[in-house]
Amino acid sequence: MTDQITFDDFLKVDIRVGTIVAAEPFPEARKPAIKLRIDFGEVIGVKKSSAQITAHYTPEVLLGKQVCAVVNFPPRQIGPFMSEVLVIGMPDQAGEVVLITPDQAIPDGGRLY
Repeated sequence: MTDQITFDDFLKVDIRVGTIVAAEPFPEARKPAIKLRIDFGEVIGVKKSSAQITAHYTPEVLLGKQVCAVVNFPPRQIGPFMSEVLVIGMPDQAGEVVLITPDQAIPDGGRLY
């Protein structure tokens, strides 16, 4: 477990749900990854992300999938690609990423609370 934080600290992390509208391999990445374009709705819009999720996902199965992501980190350059949001997941028994997704369809842009 990490250090305890306050509720105000938690509120600083803006985690939203969005729908993957485009996904493609990212062969230029150091570790296997997929480039994503995620629609977070009218207020936030479509954002890009590089995700190391190739153990469980292919670009084809990701299209239309809702995922959760941190949307208020500064953009990060990943090789030739600018990643704007951090898609979040949990490790399986082998340490591979399993995406955090809602179990029901919800409006894009919905915030975790």
